[in-house]
Amino acid sequence: MTENSTVRSVTYDLLRSLQLTTMFGNPGSTEQTFLQEFPDDFHYVLGLQEASVIAMADAFAQVTRRPALVNLHSSAGVGNSLGNLVAAYRGNTPLIITSGQQHRELLIGEPYLGNREAATLPKPWVKWSYEPYRAEDVPEAFLRAYAVALQPPAGPVYLSIPMDDWNQPLDGFTRTRTISDRVAPDIERLRLFADRISASRSPALVFGPEVDRAGGWDAAVALAEKLRATVYGSPLLDRASFPEDHPLFRGPLGMSVKTIGDHLAEHDLVIVIGAEVFRYYPYVPGEYLPAGTKLLHITADPAVAAYARMGDSLLSDTRTAIELLVDLVAEGTGRTSPEPMARPRQLPQTPNNPLTPPEVYSTLSRVKPADAVIVNESTSTMAQQIEWLPTVRSGSFFATASGGIGWGTPAAVGVALGDRANGVSRPVVGLIGDGSFQYSVQGIWTAAQHQLPIVYVVMHNHEYSILKSFAVLEETPGVPGLDLPGIDIASLARGYGCRAVEVETTEALEKEFTAALDAGTTTVIVVSTQPQTAML
Repeated sequence: MTENSTVRSVTYDLLRSLQLTTMFGNPGSTEQTFLQEFPDDFHYVLGLQEASVIAMADAFAQVTRRPALVNLHSSAGVGNSLGNLVAAYRGNTPLIITSGQQHRELLIGEPYLGNREAATLPKPWVKWSYEPYRAEDVPEAFLRAYAVALQPPAGPVYLSIPMDDWNQPLDGFTRTRTISDRVAPDIERLRLFADRISASRSPALVFGPEVDRAGGWDAAVALAEKLRATVYGSPLLDRASFPEDHPLFRGPLGMSVKTIGDHLAEHDLVIVIGAEVFRYYPYVPGEYLPAGTKLLHITADPAVAAYARMGDSLLSDTRTAIELLVDLVAEGTGRTSPEPMARPRQLPQTPNNPLTPPEVYSTLSRVKPADAVIVNESTSTMAQQIEWLPTVRSGSFFATASGGIGWGTPAAVGVALGDRANGVSRPVVGLIGDGSFQYSVQGIWTAAQHQLPIVYVVMHNHEYSILKSFAVLEETPGVPGLDLPGIDIASLARGYGCRAVEVETTEALEKEFTAALDAGTTTVIVVSTQPQTAML
């Protein structure tokens, strides 16, 4: 044992070897024994609320393509984080989440800030949850957490660590190892899939978030073009996996049983790769799978394959499966190419006041740099975003993987920090609804502190438009709490240290967005808009 070697020093050495030197957190008293004398080669990213911390780490891990380390405060901090922990779990993001536990000496007496049933608290939204029985087990618990977080399907894990463990003496931990994060397909079953695809008269490809996460964007394009197949975006996607301006792309598949079933009726075979079958919401009854239509499903997640309502499944890393399929399927030269997606892009001759979301997106389409990345949490206007601001590059669109809101604003921070860690310089555009912005507004403080090149465009329509759209669909009039009067978003943004402006015209939006790109800091542009009925 080296002089003054402790659980803490050994754990930090292990984290260095795993390249886990960026930590996202909001510290509390039970974490200070871990964070004391914080190493100079580690970087601590402070978020002002734990849900924001998780979203930042989530997006950072997605952009850097490696696990992110999170430190929360006991049960209180873990409880605050749960909303966005659901998104990280649904999005298969590898996070290693730690929280402090009270001193072991006090635990039997239910002490203040004790984390009761610590390993149970974050379930079921973590892959593994553990509190070491002995202080000397802490480094090995981190190594197991790292392995579980990375192995497919990737996802968040959780460790609760008593505060007195960190200063216990410990020899160095040397049993480090490497982890596999890809699973190859059963090649014979894949050949059967390829034969069925080649024989299809009118195949449809549905690419989901797993494809882009696995680096399969180019392979997906190659497969679609070889097959001459119609391509749809998977329902409620959180990563785009196919260029949305491609001639074979026909737009989102829809969200309800009826809408999806109607889209699939024109195809004899549907190949879903890297997505659930399907993410449904809301419930509008219809045919899950039309008569005469068959479905093949490829995913790296056994649970996703198991709870699919229909179709024959194959477990595989999606990029690997697609690359193999490109070689195995026959050319689709005999098929008629599908009609391109209709993009009406109709605007009034005289601009509206307030502006409509299509007018906002049309303006942004003229001034948004080609390499900019979009983080979208304007839930009622996502169809308009695809129409006017299609995703055309891998890793350039992010949204929450769960149904909760409050992810997008801090996630934009994580994207920008991930780009910085990767040595990449590109603008980050946060398209955020005014209701969504309030859930995690404190996230912009972190953006301002790090002088991140984020341009938030907040569409201020003074209501929860998405919920009003659901109220119409579900025939539930008179729902309270759907209006949001009296919020001064620009003043809030300035109070957190951001540059903030309010605009009401397309000319002003174009001018301020262009200025924001060169501002060298975070800008919040508040745009007065009309409510938009969501396409459900």
